[in-house]
Amino acid sequence: MPKIRRIRLRPGDRRELESWVRARTTPQRRVERARIILGSADGLSARALRREVGVSPPTVKRWLDRYEADGPAGLEDRPRAGRPRTSITPEVEAEIVRRTLEEKPPRGTHWSTRLMAEAAGVHHSQVGRVWRAHGLKPHLTRTFKLSTDPEFVEKLRDVVGLYVDPPERAVVFAFDEKSQIQALDRTQPGLPWKKGRCGTMTHDYKRHGTTTLFAALDVATGEAIHKCMPRHRHREFLRFMAEVETRVDPELDLHVILDNYSTHKHGRVEAWLEKHPRVKFHFIPTSSSWLNLVERFFSELTQRQLKRLAVTGVKQLTDTIAAYIDDRNRDPAPFKWTAAVEDILAKVNRANSTLAALPRPEAR
Repeated sequence: MPKIRRIRLRPGDRRELESWVRARTTPQRRVERARIILGSADGLSARALRREVGVSPPTVKRWLDRYEADGPAGLEDRPRAGRPRTSITPEVEAEIVRRTLEEKPPRGTHWSTRLMAEAAGVHHSQVGRVWRAHGLKPHLTRTFKLSTDPEFVEKLRDVVGLYVDPPERAVVFAFDEKSQIQALDRTQPGLPWKKGRCGTMTHDYKRHGTTTLFAALDVATGEAIHKCMPRHRHREFLRFMAEVETRVDPELDLHVILDNYSTHKHGRVEAWLEKHPRVKFHFIPTSSSWLNLVERFFSELTQRQLKRLAVTGVKQLTDTIAAYIDDRNRDPAPFKWTAAVEDILAKVNRANSTLAALPRPEAR
């Protein structure tokens, strides 16, 4: 380790530097620099100084040079190169927040940092800092849909009750169809991912047909009964429900949670239900697909299998889907419903109150 030179303190500087070290309000960087100067003046070795202060030899040399040139004033921060950072007044900041929340730009549907900077007369980086400080993200949107079903509360309590307190001697299934699953093949082979680079695939593709996945998720076990069919009419629905019923112990009832698709309420479906009294349908409220746990299963299937899949035909697609679900069924994991009915209703009521308070667009 290189040696450090021993410097001679100027009259009165020791008292000033020691006061920097003792004061609790002194910035840490000034304390560090003062300890370097005092340690050199006291004859500390380079190794001891580095151990005590925790800085490298070049850092020690820099602050010794600065002290010898300018005294304690040389230990202060010097102006940095480049354009000096400017701040905005609280009034300008409040105006940026107000306009972001209450107004739209003269061109476009939402503000960007540069549009707001032009309107407010500041730099776009300052707009970005204001937005981050206030948690504003005008460029992002989230979709939503509130149910207008007049029987929303009754259906909600019915379905959630099946999740959290299922009836005895019964099996509860969450059912739905995932329609129009496309058998897509990429026009060119993609590159596999490796360290420092994500995988690639072409933006365009070739279509080789579609299939519809019928799935009934056992809420208690997480196991899924499934079948792919070319269409999803009431005929296919009844064929699938008949298969589900045959696979359940005849001593048990079947409670099926499903949406309000017209196929599920077809006259032949109702006739079939009359002949199979142990099968009971429970319809979720309209516009409430989030209430059906099988949608969580479909999301998992899409993210883990379908999103990056490339196949050359429908047969390969259906075989891949079946292989994925069969493998999952060997060690199934149920999805647990945790939201209480009262919490859901409180959230829906808040959303409805907010919507009711918004001004209605004028009819033209």
